[in-house]
Amino acid sequence: MNNDNLLYQAFVFLAAAVILVPIAKRLGLGSVLGYLIAGAVIGPFALGLMGDSGGHEVMHFAEFGVVMMLFVIGLELEPARLWRLRLPVLGVGGLQVVLTALAAGGVAMLFGLGVQMATAVGLIIAMSSTAIVMQTLGEKGWTNTEGGQNAFAALLFQDISVIPILAFLPLLATVTPPQGATAHEATVTLVSGLPGWAQTLIVLGAMVGVAVGGRFLVRPAFRAIAKTRLREVFTAAALLLVIGISLLMDQVGLSRALGAFLAGVVLAGSEYRHELEGDIAPFKGLLLGLFFIGVGASIDFHLIAAQPLLILALVALLVIVKLVVLLLLGRVFRMPLNQNFMFSFALAQGGEFAFVLFSLSTSQGILTAAVAGPLVVAVAVSMALSPLLMVAYERLIMPRFVSKRNEHRAADTPDDHNTVIIAGYGRFGQIVGRLLSANGISATVLEADSDQVDLLRRWGNKVFYGDASRLDLLTAAGANQAKVLVLALDSPQKNIEVVHTAKKHFPHLKLMGRAKGRIEAYDLLDAGVEDMQRETFESALRLGMLALRRLGFGAHQAERAVGIFRRHDESALRELAELRRSSDEKAYFSAARERSQMMSKVLQADIADKGDFHDPAWDVESLRTQVPS
Repeated sequence: MNNDNLLYQAFVFLAAAVILVPIAKRLGLGSVLGYLIAGAVIGPFALGLMGDSGGHEVMHFAEFGVVMMLFVIGLELEPARLWRLRLPVLGVGGLQVVLTALAAGGVAMLFGLGVQMATAVGLIIAMSSTAIVMQTLGEKGWTNTEGGQNAFAALLFQDISVIPILAFLPLLATVTPPQGATAHEATVTLVSGLPGWAQTLIVLGAMVGVAVGGRFLVRPAFRAIAKTRLREVFTAAALLLVIGISLLMDQVGLSRALGAFLAGVVLAGSEYRHELEGDIAPFKGLLLGLFFIGVGASIDFHLIAAQPLLILALVALLVIVKLVVLLLLGRVFRMPLNQNFMFSFALAQGGEFAFVLFSLSTSQGILTAAVAGPLVVAVAVSMALSPLLMVAYERLIMPRFVSKRNEHRAADTPDDHNTVIIAGYGRFGQIVGRLLSANGISATVLEADSDQVDLLRRWGNKVFYGDASRLDLLTAAGANQAKVLVLALDSPQKNIEVVHTAKKHFPHLKLMGRAKGRIEAYDLLDAGVEDMQRETFESALRLGMLALRRLGFGAHQAERAVGIFRRHDESALRELAELRRSSDEKAYFSAARERSQMMSKVLQADIADKGDFHDPAWDVESLRTQVPS
């Protein structure tokens, strides 16, 4: 089989991703690192399964993953929100690029590079990987944190700054660019043969054209396409938009990703925003994965084997220099320490634009191949290590920081002795507390999250900080005199610890628990908590009842069906909890199937017995108050 065949290369890429990415996710390493490992394994410097061309054909498609990612990010940023981010973008992003370029350039000069070469290296090293950082932050749910928002602002400024860097690098050239530059190298230079002011006008005209066209041409076009009700045509139009903008940006020498981002921002307020995002998302995810595989495949293991100490030193210097600059920048902008660490570890790697910039610098004669080669490998390795840096932050630094912060804060001494103690005052505990308060019953509230305590106090709530599983805190909270202890902590294991402490030292307390799901409900029942509610059970039943009403059930009939379901499910929960304790898995699943079948028979029999029962009083009142028209 011809290893250079496009279909063969695509098959190898996809097979590597399907095999290695789930393994990486299972090990807690994240999907990005899985893709990078897959690329390294099949790359030309390992198994060599990508063919003689190194998979360049596939990578041409994969590069659009970064473009589509910026388009989707733009769709989520309305112009008003982008305007609010102008200070972080210009402040955090601008200083990050300038300070990192100065620091990296200074280190390069210490190693003997001239001013021109060191300047180019500094500017290139200042770039971080938008694709890796945004994918990792999104997977971990950190995108909307302060550290995540500042990381996004810095990345956005970097993407914008690529344009002037591309224009500036040729000015550093010390020799005539070699003849026969490749087509790819030609695409990263600005429009040639025109004076500077004309190039600037063309660039501005392209950006204005994208903004105006998106507002006055693209929206009506999508409106007309939507009327056809052909989903595949709408998807084709979305892809046409992204590819068309990329081609326009190439023609004027701008970043494809920046153009796609601008188009996304323009369309952020469109009524078709979510439809566009949904259509683009599958292509974005797949192409981003292929892009990460390509980055992993670009790691030159032969060069690493030939100069291991040099590559190791370059990677260490790159990461350390960026970490130091980013940590100092976080302090300047007064980020909380945990967010500062997240921000710094997220951006402490090289970026995908570095490959383009190193290629341009080499073709322009600014850097020699002997200098650029190891630096390209160092950037690729730093990108591969980036997910590991985030794993190290998540598992080593973040827990240590939180633990240290809470250890330094002594537990409060509750001065309230009420009949009810609520352990945990998150979204669940607050509703219980508000209901009791509305009925004239005061509760002593204990919360183990110091940030939550401070926030609730600012809202005027009386909350005491401390671990409710500690005997001394429960005693100080008045557990000897209290009648009820409500367990509403976020950690199921911590709830069980509180139960054990309370049952041992305060057996008179009536324990009431919140379970996030069925497994936690079993654990609470096993621990001896009889009054227990599953967090989403009642709300799910209410929604199911409304669904029955929409399907033609009478109000009384729907209420009755929900009541029967509730009673049988609660009974089954306690019966199955007994079987679960016996560790007889076969008996447990057999009983679960039997109870499910029995419930269906009971409900069907009730429908047959009562018929299509409608009570006018129930139906009219229910439709008015429960089912919106």
